Amino acid sequence: MNESKKLLDSIVEGIQEKKGRRIRIADLTNIGDTICNYLVICEGNTPTQVSAIADSVEDFSIKQVGEKPRAIDGLRNAIWVALDYTDVMVHVFVPDARQFYDIDNLWDDADIQDIPDLD
Repeated sequence: MNESKKLLDSIVEGIQEKKGRRIRIADLTNIGDTICNYLVICEGNTPTQVSAIADSVEDFSIKQVGEKPRAIDGLRNAIWVALDYTDVMVHVFVPDARQFYDIDNLWDDADIQDIPDLD
């Protein structure tokens, strides 16, 4: 299994550990001139849950694949937290912010994988 796939799996596990919902992975590897290869988008119900999901993603990625994010932004208000793993960008939103910014639809030409919610 390649390193990006292992990292994606650990990120999804970290999201699911804190009951993150509506997980979507956009594979951008066949699209030229992108800043990363994969985009992971999900949501938590409240800023507290968004923050917990971001912490969990970081913990799982460090423990399972030895990767920590190069940068994390948005923890102060936790409406939209972004974790930058260079090849993988993770975006954790509260539902209103996800709908408002609508980054799910920026990459219509990407390969999209929706991960079913656990509950």
